[in-house]
Amino acid sequence: MDGPGRIIEQRGLWFEEFEVGATYRHRPGRTVTEADNVVFTTLTMNTQPLHLDAAISDALPPFHARLVNSMFTLSTLVGLSVAQLTQGTLVANLGFSAIAFPAPVFIGDTLYAETLVTDKRPSRSRPGEGIVSLEHTARNQSGTVVATAARQTLVRLQPAEQHV
Repeated sequence: MDGPGRIIEQRGLWFEEFEVGATYRHRPGRTVTEADNVVFTTLTMNTQPLHLDAAISDALPPFHARLVNSMFTLSTLVGLSVAQLTQGTLVANLGFSAIAFPAPVFIGDTLYAETLVTDKRPSRSRPGEGIVSLEHTARNQSGTVVATAARQTLVRLQPAEQHV
């Protein structure tokens, strides 16, 4: 239905809508709080003092500060992409590779993400679905790359009744 009264619901992209070579910038960013770091770290049973103990981490070179849990950074990187790319259209994450953390994240940093679509193909074993390959990059508020990850996803094809 076009024109007045048209209803638009936020969703991710159908398989057909992913464009190989396109880069999506995900906004808004996400400022990391102390509570984020402590809750995530304790929920995941990570007792690393670099994440939890200010006295110990402040005394340790080279950063002299608590570091944000890198798994929180990875989760936030992927999470920032959901509304724009995969909300409601994702079937499954098939795998992650080439994960790197080239710079630390500190409490108070704001993370921004972007995603490059590197490949896509229809699934050979699952009709109605396709495999989309993505390269995610997270940067802090200064533009420094703090995390990268390659990801393969299984995404739904657009239902026939929704083709325009």
